[in-house]
Amino acid sequence: MATTNPPRDLNQHAHSVDTFVVSAGRPERVADAPLNTPITPASSFIAGGPMEYARYDSPTSHALEEVIGGLEGGQATVFASGMAAANAAMDLIPMGAVVVAPSTAYTGVALRLRELDGVGRIQLRVVDVDDTATVVAACSGAQMLWLESPTNPLMQVADLPTCIRAAHANGALALVDNTFATPILQRPLSQGADIIMHSVTKALSGHSDLLLGALVSTDDAITEQIRTRRVLLGALPSAFDCYLALRGIRTLALRIERAQANAKVITALLSEHPAVSKVRYPGFGTMAAIEIAQGAAAADVVCANTKLWAYATSLGGVESLLERRRRWPLESETVPPDLIRLSFGIENADDLWLDLSQALDLVLPN
Repeated sequence: MATTNPPRDLNQHAHSVDTFVVSAGRPERVADAPLNTPITPASSFIAGGPMEYARYDSPTSHALEEVIGGLEGGQATVFASGMAAANAAMDLIPMGAVVVAPSTAYTGVALRLRELDGVGRIQLRVVDVDDTATVVAACSGAQMLWLESPTNPLMQVADLPTCIRAAHANGALALVDNTFATPILQRPLSQGADIIMHSVTKALSGHSDLLLGALVSTDDAITEQIRTRRVLLGALPSAFDCYLALRGIRTLALRIERAQANAKVITALLSEHPAVSKVRYPGFGTMAAIEIAQGAAAADVVCANTKLWAYATSLGGVESLLERRRRWPLESETVPPDLIRLSFGIENADDLWLDLSQALDLVLPN
């Protein structure tokens, strides 16, 4: 489950998390040094140092990895996108291995796992992650447990310590996609996870202006395998995107605090609105989902008639977004057709509610 007070020894840094996101990953404080890590647009470096070539390492990505790794309490490797990170993690799975994964998850990951299962690369077992007994039973004979918590977009929450222990009892690796909760609210490595995955595109960077992914582990051997996958797959992020992510992550703690406060206020109001048949909110975080009583067509009307909320995919930015997820043909059929995913931003809560409620009012029966 999520915790609102992560341990203070963030990768042996003595500061609180809200101080760490501001102070980490900075250049050395010497005369005339820049405050921010500069963009280094170089593919090659003078021989004799630890970098040599940008596919192995670069100053800007290295600084971002210091911050993300410190936040999660491990060693981070950043990738050109969240799916690049996901595919690198999938490459760690042995041929023919059993993988336990959520029945509903981020579409790209779900499709890729099903594709690997279809060609015999893995044996996929899907579970509802909030059904702990089923997850534990499914781990028998598995080589990897792949979790999201909360799940995208059904907002199911896993009992992470119990599920991770079950994976380890069967000799399986446990990976947790922590994109929704972020390390501000949840640090699965401290609960025993072997690998953490992030779509840095989302809340970590927070401004809907880049594509990045990350994997984090405390295990040196796993980290080395992950970094080798990045080199061989060529999935290195650009220096400019790493710079933008660093800049965005400075306000992560403040953004999560404000967006979560908005989420709590507005989901409570949504539970009383007659156009809403169900509210899915786990009680923490910046993401929620609602189901519309009048069906999928009515959900489309709601999405098309907000003026402050943007009708767009993705999540985790400073702006509030909403979307009917089943508008995507490849979205899982376990997602209700009338479900609208909500990504809460940092706007004024009253303004957000006035905008959303007027759109919901449009679909009420006369």
